[in-house]
Amino acid sequence: MIKRLLPVLILAIGVAGFLALRLTRPEPVEAVAQERSWRVESMVVSYGEHVPVLPLFGEVVSQGRVSLVAPLAARVAERPVQEGQRVAAGTLLVALDEADTLPPLRQAEAEVADLAAQIANERIRHDNDSHSLARERDIVANAQRQLERTRSLVERNLASPSDLDNAGDTLARARLTVATREGAIAEHPARLQSLQARLARAEAVEQAARRDADRSRVLAPFDGIVTGVQVSPGDQVAARSALLTLYPPEGLELYARVPQRYLDELGEWLEQDEALSAVAVEGGQRFILQRLAGESDPGGTEAILVLEGSASGLRPGALLPVLLQRPAVADALAVPFSALHGSDVLYRIDEESRLQRHNVTRLGETLGNDGERWALVKPDGLAAGERIIVTHLPNAMQGLRVEVAELQP
Repeated sequence: MIKRLLPVLILAIGVAGFLALRLTRPEPVEAVAQERSWRVESMVVSYGEHVPVLPLFGEVVSQGRVSLVAPLAARVAERPVQEGQRVAAGTLLVALDEADTLPPLRQAEAEVADLAAQIANERIRHDNDSHSLARERDIVANAQRQLERTRSLVERNLASPSDLDNAGDTLARARLTVATREGAIAEHPARLQSLQARLARAEAVEQAARRDADRSRVLAPFDGIVTGVQVSPGDQVAARSALLTLYPPEGLELYARVPQRYLDELGEWLEQDEALSAVAVEGGQRFILQRLAGESDPGGTEAILVLEGSASGLRPGALLPVLLQRPAVADALAVPFSALHGSDVLYRIDEESRLQRHNVTRLGETLGNDGERWALVKPDGLAAGERIIVTHLPNAMQGLRVEVAELQP
């Protein structure tokens, strides 16, 4: 009997133990949904007057840059300067071989001397013709009288008709000589004018040859820096071929293209003679906006800025990024670009640490407290002293809960 009841007893004990464990188990903690917050940095809204900057990218140029060329075809005898060398005014840069430069000058001088001698000879010839004409006219008068006497003798049968013919021939020859002499005298002004014109042309050729001979020794026209050297001693150069370039170290300018939407603003300030400056992003060189280019294109117009101060580290042809200071703007807010969501939205942190959306008007860029470029904006409905987030949240939206990590001034 006991053996039959033992399994039932064991089963009853197991059921009782299960019920006891179930009754004494701990109650599970009820799960409560918690809202997630995002850790962000913030800054206090502070309005004030700010100077917007316009980022520009331009090329450094030198208006005083000159290219020196060979005046005539010749061989290069000397080139005592090197690329990048600083030279003083009057320094010899390139010398051409005199064996090539002097013969044209000597030939031109000989031509001038020959024509001067021809003019002198023409004047002497004219003086001789003038004196000879008077004597030849006397001969004509004597031949005329001799003809009259011979005619009278023939009429009285005291001379033969052949004597009369001879007297007439003598008179005709005398008259022909006078006519020839008078023609030579009449042609004298034209001959003299022709010789003088040839002399003037020869003198011009001589002056050009002398100029080329003088320019064959190329001297620095001003204090400058040598660049663009294209010849070496021994090179044969053609007339008007480039030798080297020289530019003054001062007076460098920056040509930078300005977008079309800023031209009216800059033009008004230039008309008011207001100085707008630009500072190089690297190097810190300072430029002053002087004028706008006379021509434009769809991409904008070039602004011409003049370097103020030393040109240390700058060379023509260099590409330089600068920040042009625009007219100051009052009651504006400068924020890091990371604070902008999209291009025109800021998020304010309210008393419950939730984000509130505010639209802004972009005024440009300015230099922030950290020296980096910040956005300059004018928000709608955002009061001074309130906080905005400066951490860029891709999922930022109205009412999003945040946790402020740091309060920036």
